[in-house]
Amino acid sequence: MASSYAVRRETIVLAPADRVHALVVDFRSWRRWSPWDDLDPDMDRTYSGADAGVGARYAWSGNRKAGRGHMEITDATAQRVDIALAFEKPFPSTSTVTSDLTPEGDETHVEWTTSGDMTLGMKVFSLVKPMEELLGPDMEKGLVRLKAAAEADARTT
Repeated sequence: MASSYAVRRETIVLAPADRVHALVVDFRSWRRWSPWDDLDPDMDRTYSGADAGVGARYAWSGNRKAGRGHMEITDATAQRVDIALAFEKPFPSTSTVTSDLTPEGDETHVEWTTSGDMTLGMKVFSLVKPMEELLGPDMEKGLVRLKAAAEADARTT
């Protein structure tokens, strides 16, 4: 059984990279596109640290599906945002979430990767549902929403 995992998804957004970056680097904007907000519309959300970029922090606590955890932006450039993700529930784990934004004219190639070490709980759970199947569909849904939000923002200016 693997000791680590990496799930990667990508898309082309018909909007400049700065529009996509603004949605990724500010956790308050994630409500517009994050697939996990659907898991519990009533979950408690706390924002702290910087408003956006390095040091921005987001914590949540929700129902069984949403769990509890926090994220912090650890590095942010115009073309990359790195996030430390820690779950407390349903089982403790840590991951790195990376968004690579590559400008291609007026479009942006977005590559979203979630990676980390497999904890014992994750290894057991992955026997039923591998990480690729667990995260992949949600990441695809998130990219569809991110694309729609960034393209809508690009049309308004």
